[in-house]
Amino acid sequence: MTWTAGTYLAYLLVAVPLTIWVASTLSRNGRVFLVDVFEDKEDLADAVNKLLVVGFYLLNLGFVMLYLRSGEAVEDLTGLFEALSVKIGIVMLVLGVVHFFNVYVFNAIRRRSRHEALRTPPVPPQSWTRPAAYPAAP
Repeated sequence: MTWTAGTYLAYLLVAVPLTIWVASTLSRNGRVFLVDVFEDKEDLADAVNKLLVVGFYLLNLGFVMLYLRSGEAVEDLTGLFEALSVKIGIVMLVLGVVHFFNVYVFNAIRRRSRHEALRTPPVPPQSWTRPAAYPAAP
């Protein structure tokens, strides 16, 4: 008897909840950031936040499922822990990379909104004044 099926089950029991926890943490804390970026337009911030979470789930859970298959049979309990540690470690690294990519995107959105806010004048001009007439040169 091999431990391959047990390794698959243990991997899914760790990787899926880990992905859900990271997504919920990013969603909860990212919402505050997005509300600031979108200048208190909470509906827009919530919509963008949900879209980012859906994309995060699709990307990471898709990776978890694709990475489920083991290259060789797991023969004993030691092999189970070794295979599991490698798989979970790689999933955690991928989650970290995707997290840093999300932070980069959030920061780019924030920079862009700040830059656009600086380009528009706070108040349109009310009127124009003529330049003063200069005295004639001697």
